[in-house]
Amino acid sequence: MPESPPVEQSPKGSAILSMVESTALLGRLRQNVENVLLGKRDVVDLSLVALLADGHILIEDVPGVGKTLLAKGLARSLSCSFHRIQFTPDLLPSDLIGTSVYHQPTGQFIFHPGPLFAQIVLADEINRATPRSQSALLEAMSDRSISVDGKTHILASPFMVLATQNPFEFEGTYPLPESQLDRFLLRIRIGYPSRSAEKDVLSSHRQGEPVDKLQPVFGATEVLALQERTRQIRFDAKLQDYLLDIVEATRTASQVTLGASTRAGLALYRASQALALIEGREYVIPDDIKRLAGPVLAHRLMLKRSRQANAKDTAVAFLDEVLGRITVPT
Repeated sequence: MPESPPVEQSPKGSAILSMVESTALLGRLRQNVENVLLGKRDVVDLSLVALLADGHILIEDVPGVGKTLLAKGLARSLSCSFHRIQFTPDLLPSDLIGTSVYHQPTGQFIFHPGPLFAQIVLADEINRATPRSQSALLEAMSDRSISVDGKTHILASPFMVLATQNPFEFEGTYPLPESQLDRFLLRIRIGYPSRSAEKDVLSSHRQGEPVDKLQPVFGATEVLALQERTRQIRFDAKLQDYLLDIVEATRTASQVTLGASTRAGLALYRASQALALIEGREYVIPDDIKRLAGPVLAHRLMLKRSRQANAKDTAVAFLDEVLGRITVPT
């Protein structure tokens, strides 16, 4: 019998998914999350963008609209190790990364990993912890590693942090510094559901919390394969210039104190590739960049009136103005 053709491999040795396979997997994941977060497809798609782009999510909104629900729904939909950390003012860095304990029989210190040693980490109410504890996340989010007692521990892949915070609660909170915000690929706002979706919520919660019954749709192997497929999405040179025009405009505008960093531009690049894959395309289009400019860039900008309560909304409005005056390539 003739031999079967070899399966195409990625540089990392994992099988490369076809567009049909990728679309099928993402459709199952999207539907699973939508079973608990009703009527919020745009929000679900943005969370999938972060997953495919190997980034982290800051879910910021008022209490009771489903911030923790979205994070738990995505985590439970993936057969990956999962830890939820409730951030409080008395949380210590060692409570996150772990600590070394002396083992008397061997006379050695044994490291006991903390809850950050998981593939999906839910950092609930992240702005309630002190800056010292928040900084313990920086190395993990940026380098996918944790250094303890002079040793570096590599975190398992995929690694994703989903953090939640309430933007209108100031008492007992510690605002995230710019260096921490820059580590989040996306900032997502959920908003109130429509009346029909809220009615469905009432019905679906009669028998308890639907998220507690959610089953995984696939695991870490498929996530890594989807991330590899995302990196192969075509990004035309003209669109790269368009993206850089947007980033440059945030740095040169008179009303901006701190513009988008190089990391921000790369984040917008990867997120646009991920959105194209979710939409079933093998190439990025201008609308991908325009749709993601706000979620990717707004939380990284510091406007000159950034101390105002509506500073984040002002940043979104500023980006809308920038997008309106930059010529879209054809």
